[in-house]
Amino acid sequence: MKVVVTGGAGFIGANLGRALLARPQVDRVVALDNLSTGFATNLDRTGVELVEGTILDPELLDATFAGADAIVHLAALPSVPRSVADPLASHHANATGTLEVLQAARRAGNVQVIVASSSSVYGANTELPKREAMRADPVSPYAVSKLATEAYALAFRRTYGLPTLAFRFFNVFGPLQAAGHAYAAVVPAFVDAALRGVPLTVHSDGEQTRDFTYVGTVAATITDAVLRKVTDPLPVNLAFGTRFSLNQLVARLAGILGFAPEVRHTEARAGDVRDSQADSTRLATLFPDITPVPLDEGLRETVAWFRTLPDYRP
Repeated sequence: MKVVVTGGAGFIGANLGRALLARPQVDRVVALDNLSTGFATNLDRTGVELVEGTILDPELLDATFAGADAIVHLAALPSVPRSVADPLASHHANATGTLEVLQAARRAGNVQVIVASSSSVYGANTELPKREAMRADPVSPYAVSKLATEAYALAFRRTYGLPTLAFRFFNVFGPLQAAGHAYAAVVPAFVDAALRGVPLTVHSDGEQTRDFTYVGTVAATITDAVLRKVTDPLPVNLAFGTRFSLNQLVARLAGILGFAPEVRHTEARAGDVRDSQADSTRLATLFPDITPVPLDEGLRETVAWFRTLPDYRP
């Protein structure tokens, strides 16, 4: 079985490649990545084949998708703040890029496509927990582009019979997630700062809440979807209904690190939502055998990985 992962050299993609190749049914995993946010070194000694290039190149997509049994479309320009700074770049990468991937999947023989959407599509809708059938109300260009990603995938299912599945990711974290840049996600940003001995930057009062999901759980769920050819006419939350504030996250990290890092509060960021928590009913129905890794265990694994890197060794 050949599986193509767009964005496969990125944080989630590289973890997914490892999970896929651990299954006997999968003999080839090909990562298509332009390395704008991913790293070739993420795939070292994994057996994942890297094709360097953009999803906006139809000829490259056709060559890469040839003979594929499934496509997992993770390639995107991530980050809400990045999209606020450059909305057109987010649109091209996330919306137009998804359309190119879906068109190429049709040309490859109606290959199954699993796409990555985001909890950010719920946006200003304050109802909790977030249910897939509730109104989307995006408040950032990134969220709009992810709503387009899932809408295109589900429309291609209805219009062309393309087997698709759209996952809405909620604050995925874990090993291989890059830190030390302006658009780093909150968990790696906190761990990086704590290990370097500098203050953790918390936007607003830190009482905003998130449904953190360990990357190993995400990779296991997507792998199961690939192997069982799972499709669905609605988007599916890929999170498990947990809800932790950023202040609680800092406290849990302090327990794992063995010291309390200094915290600096700044103003809230444009485009950020206040609270996020998934309703996981639909996920549990489709994937009854998936057991999520608890937050503390995932944080321990993440900190342990950071400590293997040269910049963080004692």
